[in-house]
Formats: sequence, C-alpha cells, structure tokens
Amino acid sequence: MSPQANMVGKSIKDLDTPVLLVDLGLLDQNIATMTRVIIDEAGVQWRPHTKAIKTPAIAHMLLRAGAHGITCAKLSEAEVMASAGIRNILIANQVVGASKLTRLAGLCHHADPIVAVDCEAHVKAMDVAAQAAGTHLRVVVEVNIAMNRAGLEPGEPVVALAQQVASCGGLRFAGLMAWEGGGLAEIRDPEIKRTRIMEAVGKLTGSADRCRAAGLPVEIVSCGGTGTYWITAALPGVTEIQAGGGIFCDVHYRKDFGVPHEYALSILTTVVSRPTPTRIVCDAGWKSMAQQPALPAPRDLGETKSVKLSAEHTTIELATPNVVPAVGSRVEFVAGYSDATVFLHDYLYATRWGRVEAIWPILGRGMTA
Repeated sequence: MSPQANMVGKSIKDLDTPVLLVDLGLLDQNIATMTRVIIDEAGVQWRPHTKAIKTPAIAHMLLRAGAHGITCAKLSEAEVMASAGIRNILIANQVVGASKLTRLAGLCHHADPIVAVDCEAHVKAMDVAAQAAGTHLRVVVEVNIAMNRAGLEPGEPVVALAQQVASCGGLRFAGLMAWEGGGLAEIRDPEIKRTRIMEAVGKLTGSADRCRAAGLPVEIVSCGGTGTYWITAALPGVTEIQAGGGIFCDVHYRKDFGVPHEYALSILTTVVSRPTPTRIVCDAGWKSMAQQPALPAPRDLGETKSVKLSAEHTTIELATPNVVPAVGSRVEFVAGYSDATVFLHDYLYATRWGRVEAIWPILGRGMTA
C-alpha cells in the first residue's frame, strides 16, 4: 500500500514530494489520439509498448480502449503483466539462457506470449525449453531495418530463420517484427521523414512477402514507435503498431520526435530553498526524474536560464528576479523522458482536476531480467 494511500480524493497540493503524477484527462486524450490514428484511420491493430508504462492498471486501460495486446521489453515485465491477467504479450527482445527460457515456456501456461529471435541458437534453445514444458510458443523473427542493433538483415536470411522456426515442434512461427528507429524518428523535415520510414518499413514488409512466397503464414508484421507511428500505421503490409510512450508524452518525444501529444506525466516537487531572487531549489533530482535524453521542464515559471539536476535537487535559474515561488511552494515538472522516469518511482498518482483519483503501484519497476 502506498504510504500516501489516504490521499485519494485529496488535492495534489497536499501530497508529500517528490511524487509522480499522471493527469487522467490528458492521458485519455493521448490514448484517444493514438486509437484514432492507429485503429480507426489506419485500420491496423495496436500493441502498445509498456517499457515506460510499467503499470498493469494502465495496460488494462489501453486494452479497454481497443489495443489487442501489449509489448514488453523483458520477460520479467511480461510476467508482471500476465500476473495482472493480460494474455496477448509480445516480448520485443531476445530471451537467452536456460533459466529464462524455462520461465518463458512456463509463462505459456498462463498467457500467450510471443518472443523475438534473430539466430539459430535462439530457435534451438527455445524449442527445447518449450517441448520440455509441453507448450507451444509463438515466435517472431526480428528484422534489422534501421536500428542496427539486434535483428537479421532483410530478405533471404529472414526467410531461412522463419522456416527453421516453423519446423520446430515446440514453436509456432507468427511473423516478423522490427523498429524503424535508428535516428529516423528525429528527422525534422516531414517529407524526408516519411520517405525514410517508408524505405525502412518496406524492408520489413518485403521480407514478410518473401516468407509468404515460401509458404509461411505471416500473421504479424509488427513495428512503429511513438516517434513514427502516425506514418508507419498507414503503410501497406503493417499489421500492428507498438508505440506506447506517447500516451504519456514528454519533452523528448515532443522536442526531438515532433509528437504533438499532451504532457500527461509530471513530477511534483517542493521549493526547499531560494538563495537568490533568480535561483529556485526543488526537492527532486535525477533520483526522481530523468535528465537524459531531455531535461524535465518546470511549469508556470516563465522564462528560465537553466535547469540543472543533482542527485536530490533541481536548481532553476530564472531569467528575471522574482520572489515567487517561495519556499514551501510547489513546482511541477513535465517529464523529460517517461521511459527513464517512471521506473524511478514505486507509485503513480492518477489525478483529475488537481485531485488524486487513484494510486497505482508501478509493478514493473526493477523488472529488467
């Protein structure tokens, strides 16, 4: 139970700080925007990523809004979501090691996970674990289309590995996945961005076509991040979009990726010192909010010269002297990057019209295995 559980129904001004907030009205707006663009307009499925969200209560909100499943970064995140009753889970990563593969195979008794592979060693070890557990595991082949991280090169290598998956008694080939990241989301010119994304995603859908030509059923062609989803969702051959962090939005997504969503996630702090008329010191630093890849942004302070985070403090320098806010006043910060902020907290305080409506444990915190 949250140490501030008795605050439900109370004003956020009465909360001890630092505290992580999500504005439910703005969250609903962002979810509605993504649902409209992905499901209603593009006509594809939505499988939002929960690596930033980490909160089963919000994952269930997304499913009620029309998402057909979720995406997780790690096996342990998938286990948390499965324990909360969510079945259709893509683990958009490779799961390696005997212990983890045993857990993964066992998870099939409680949920319907899908996992990514990009080499023969993954396939062989996964098949052994699945057959030992008496389960059938859905598998997607990861394709490298822009990120230059994991994933096979497009074309024939993808077909060959997909055929190997399909030949395994404990596995079921489900399709392909990729991410058109690798800097494409940061392209500012909208036409150049669209062209580059189309080229990258074309490598994925082209690989899917080659798999089908080889007689392999391709149910899933999964891609699309928050910085690209409105383009990717409309491309032919894509069946589902993984974008999830956009439901929160943050400084990084808006400034660097051009995502025009509402800022739903924030960190409430208290002013603990005013050493000079231009300096404000708050009681939250990088232990409470991320400073990379973008700094958090203070709200309602006017023009600032700088914002600097240390472990337990944030120091703000105002452009012009002001006695407001005074010591004891509250300063709310828009999250710089939700992926690197939510996991710093144990609880997420869901608010509406400035009052606490619910307090959700961030059950995915620390789930990195």
